[in-house]
Amino acid sequence: MLKPENTQLAPDGDPFELITIQNAAGTTATFMDWGATWLSLEFPLADGNKRELLLGCETPQGYVNQSAYLGATVGRYANRIAKSQLTIDGQSYALVPNQGENQLHGGPEGFNARRWTLLSRSAQAVSFQLLSADGDQGYPGNMTAEVHYRLTDDHRLEIRYQATVDQPCPINLTNHAYFNLDGEGHDARKQTLQLFAERFLPVDSDGIPCADLTPVEHTGLDFRAPKTLAEDFLRDREQQRVKGYDHAWLFNRTCNSAEHPAAHLWSADGKVKMSVFTSAPALQVYTGNFLRGTPNRSGAEYENFQGVALETQFLPDSPNHPEWPQPSCWVKPGQSYRSQTVYQFFAL
Repeated sequence: MLKPENTQLAPDGDPFELITIQNAAGTTATFMDWGATWLSLEFPLADGNKRELLLGCETPQGYVNQSAYLGATVGRYANRIAKSQLTIDGQSYALVPNQGENQLHGGPEGFNARRWTLLSRSAQAVSFQLLSADGDQGYPGNMTAEVHYRLTDDHRLEIRYQATVDQPCPINLTNHAYFNLDGEGHDARKQTLQLFAERFLPVDSDGIPCADLTPVEHTGLDFRAPKTLAEDFLRDREQQRVKGYDHAWLFNRTCNSAEHPAAHLWSADGKVKMSVFTSAPALQVYTGNFLRGTPNRSGAEYENFQGVALETQFLPDSPNHPEWPQPSCWVKPGQSYRSQTVYQFFAL
């Protein structure tokens, strides 16, 4: 359980604000206004015990002192943009880089590093809003973003994003929670994953797309049938470049609705299942290849591979690849960006 540490102040000099919601069945989820961060998901098992399913820090201050984006809302553009460059209608924009020459998750002062305004809260829901000024991290236009979290009685954590801009701008919001359905301290690669995706996007050692969408067949990135993350770990050059799984898969078209799951994840001990539903076209799977040194819930540090992130989003560097078979990530004045993801948990 996260220690509130109310005496701690956020980087802006004001206290962190924590909000906990709970359903009738005893699942609790905790959030923080700094980064609109999802801090915790405590889930009742079939035997009556509760299990923490998210990686997290001991105190709110711990989230400021880490670079793994634990549970944060990331934007304006999640994932990487090559050479920190955008071009639309003949106009080029230089973004602020924060991973070599590239930009990752919206830049060095992305949405994860901001205080969001608490819009509303109830017993089972909480909403946040953020205003991002023209030129923020290099992006064009003033932007208003909202994220709405809701916990249902059937253990669905629903996340809804919406945003508007007054100049054309790419938008790609996601949550960067790391899951370990076996609880703290276990090797997340022992979990079993299934993805309803036929193609993935190859990347170079910097995580930048380096080839066209590629069939998963006959590769270690084939999760069409359930298998552990460990089974084919580092089997092929695609993974070796980035020290594990850190790739985007393009979902089958039937996945982009609330009726058809896009992914399933099972705990190694067979006690918990998580299903992912999303309107987003793709999923980034990251096996925590560089987690070592990130502060954990006990005041110590995580090791590599102790959590897996399942980030629903557009494909990385999409603003520079209009040819990819997905909706446009560019939002224009008068339009609204909307995206929804549901993580549903089951006790087995």
